Amino acid sequence: MSNPNNKFTKRSARPSTIASAMGELLQIFGIRASDADLVARWDKIMGSDIANIAKIAAIKKMRDGRFNITLRPTNPAFTLQLSYMSDEIKNKINKYFGRDAVAKISFRK
Repeated sequence: MSNPNNKFTKRSARPSTIASAMGELLQIFGIRASDADLVARWDKIMGSDIANIAKIAAIKKMRDGRFNITLRPTNPAFTLQLSYMSDEIKNKINKYFGRDAVAKISFRK
């Protein structure tokens, strides 16, 4: 089919994930959706000091609704520093979700 009116144009950016799109919509209403929302907004939640040295490797949701979060340091040398910052990381995630959402934080080299 031809496109005489040029209604359709080529996308300039890659498509976003459903979790990311829904997370943005739910953020407008002040609702935090899930662990996918946490991954999508990791840099904003943690700030540059933590986000530059650690990424989320795994998230396991427990029966009580809390999360066990496994972080992967960008360099294994940062593991000790991150272990000292684990309370700060928990507090930032709990503040983001507005509840006691983190049960445990562990590290994977």
